[in-house]
Amino acid sequence: MLIAYGTEKGCLVEHGDFSLSHAVPENSVWLDLVEPSFEEEKAVEALFKMDIPTRGELAEIEASSRLYQEDGAAFMTANLIRRGDDERPESSPVTFIIKGNTLITIRYHHPQAFPVYIRQAMKPQPGEPTGNITGWSILISLLEAVVDRAADHLERVGAIVDDTSKQVFDTSFIQKKVGERKRKKPKNLEELLGKVGEEGDFNSKMRESLVSISRMVTYMTAIVEAMKQSKDMKENRSRLKILQRDIVSLTDHASFLSGKIGFLLDAVLGMISIEQNGIIKIFSVAAVVFLPPTLVASIYGMNFGHMPELNWEWGYPFAIFLMIASAILPFVYFRRKGWL
Repeated sequence: MLIAYGTEKGCLVEHGDFSLSHAVPENSVWLDLVEPSFEEEKAVEALFKMDIPTRGELAEIEASSRLYQEDGAAFMTANLIRRGDDERPESSPVTFIIKGNTLITIRYHHPQAFPVYIRQAMKPQPGEPTGNITGWSILISLLEAVVDRAADHLERVGAIVDDTSKQVFDTSFIQKKVGERKRKKPKNLEELLGKVGEEGDFNSKMRESLVSISRMVTYMTAIVEAMKQSKDMKENRSRLKILQRDIVSLTDHASFLSGKIGFLLDAVLGMISIEQNGIIKIFSVAAVVFLPPTLVASIYGMNFGHMPELNWEWGYPFAIFLMIASAILPFVYFRRKGWL
């Protein structure tokens, strides 16, 4: 799908998804190729006289394949992330091409920052001077929207991690009563482990995205500084510096969250191990408790010809009492020691 955008009265205007039989409007400042077909790619290449990278080339990770200039255009690729319908992170490269005054974007997924920026750019801003909307200004505004969304995502990750941390280290499920510890219903540690792992995966993908955007912004800054410093370019350069600082702060925050998630994962695994050890301890104590009664029953189950208790009138009750007592005494001892 190929969507063209122009400008009118300082606002972004959508020309729509048009057929290739119609020429691209001359006043278009942004061409958005969403999962483009082969014909659409060839039409844009013929219009701007340049080669558009294929989907396979977008996935290459070396900097020389993601940030370069060719045919009078600047090609920049960054990984953008979004939460899918199932709340799982989806990361995919998006290519931004600047040639002259036109921005061309190539993407095969739908980051939420794009429609957010488009809605804002189409609304007139009352009381504010309307500046020129160029390909560079649209690109910077898109990246600002992407960084804003990244900040929102990291805030959500932080909130989920804090909530999970409270559940993991919550000691209210242990109540002391007359010197003893009484447990409430245990926490579902497996569910907490899955939640922490999911947020850790999202945070790592977000950090990877921020690093790629940071490299792209650094590359853009070098290009802008080499261009003629008009009023618009000076404003773009200052916006890029602010954007770079925001990205650095978000990257640091993502690194902090990564360390916290790693600690939380270790804590949850440790608690699962403690729970498992507690279960094993119960079985071990139960085996020890029932060992003496088994020994008594084994002794009186022997088939020797001369056993004094066999002809004793109270032999059977005595054996039953001895087995019960040998089971109760270890149980009471273990309770006193706090092992149960």
